[in-house]
Amino acid sequence: MDFDLNDELLAIQEAARKFAEKEVAPTVDEDDREHRFRKDLVQKMGELGFFGCIIPEEYGGTNTGFVSLVIITEEIGRIHSSLRVAINMQIGPARALLDFASEDLKQRYLSKIANAELLSCFAITEPDAGSDVAAMRTRATRDGAGYVLNGSKTWISNAQVADVALVYAYTDPEKKHRGISAFMVDLPQPGVTAKAIADKLGANASPTGELFFDNCKVPRENLVGNEGDGFKICMTDLNYTRLSCGAGAVGLARACREASVQYANQRVQFGQKIGEYQMIQDMIAQMLVQEDAARLLLYRAAALKDQGRPNNLETSMAKYYAGETAAFAADCALKIYGAWGYSKEYPIERYFRDSRSYQIVEGSANIQKLIIAQDALGYRKANR
Repeated sequence: MDFDLNDELLAIQEAARKFAEKEVAPTVDEDDREHRFRKDLVQKMGELGFFGCIIPEEYGGTNTGFVSLVIITEEIGRIHSSLRVAINMQIGPARALLDFASEDLKQRYLSKIANAELLSCFAITEPDAGSDVAAMRTRATRDGAGYVLNGSKTWISNAQVADVALVYAYTDPEKKHRGISAFMVDLPQPGVTAKAIADKLGANASPTGELFFDNCKVPRENLVGNEGDGFKICMTDLNYTRLSCGAGAVGLARACREASVQYANQRVQFGQKIGEYQMIQDMIAQMLVQEDAARLLLYRAAALKDQGRPNNLETSMAKYYAGETAAFAADCALKIYGAWGYSKEYPIERYFRDSRSYQIVEGSANIQKLIIAQDALGYRKANR
């Protein structure tokens, strides 16, 4: 499979890189330090079509494909991992609408999410339902012309800034995962309370919070797909957001490697550049190989999706390896920088903090390994 980028993809890469370096980089450290969410940058990304690359033009997208999504996300993740989260928050609900929603819902929400006129989020995780999605307790009970939502969600990116949320809840708990449904919920509204989770290890400029639903009324027409489609929608959507998440991890790994190479050619100890020492060279060599391998895994998964072929297994492989690569690269960068990497004088400590999320979000490293191993063992085929 050939992964040479054509002229269109090279132009997209250049546009994303230029935006990240000129618009995001100048304030990235201050934004992280102040825990400042940059809605203006998210909206600019929407105007540039970054969220619409996997959305058809008729719904406000650019339809440039999944490889372009990987390319864009890597460039954003390289400069600011927090801002990378915004890509998933927009593309996740947008693709769920495209793949499963009624035409009415598409017309009402899809283009506005694709161009970031509406900030969105998706609400899956609960206090007792993380990797075990079917353990969620949030309920959607039929009530006249609609539904009433009750329950809570936690660790929801964009919870306190979103205009709309894709919320998963049980409509029929007796059916277990086949009884989960998905709803588009406008925010804010009566019956919904958002509370920030302020203290996190990393991704400080990406707002994270809890959503509490107390007799929140949702119109019948805001049901995405049919009752019971929620689990299928969730798993389909995670296949997209895992791909983008992995690309952000590669971007972060690349930032670690580039910073390490620069520092190793500047720092002098015992009369020579530290880059001339073999132990430093060993780390940089491993960083580069793992980064390139992760990127190629992502390109393969994205290219398969662009061709309309199954890619669930390849996406899990790419997301798992990219997350491990980001963590490894951040570890190496911290060792290469030494005490200076431990300080806030350089971005290495931010890279280190942000890198850990990629082993957790959008399906943890262990979940990805389960998917990969069970496919290899023949217990459950990931691409079905």
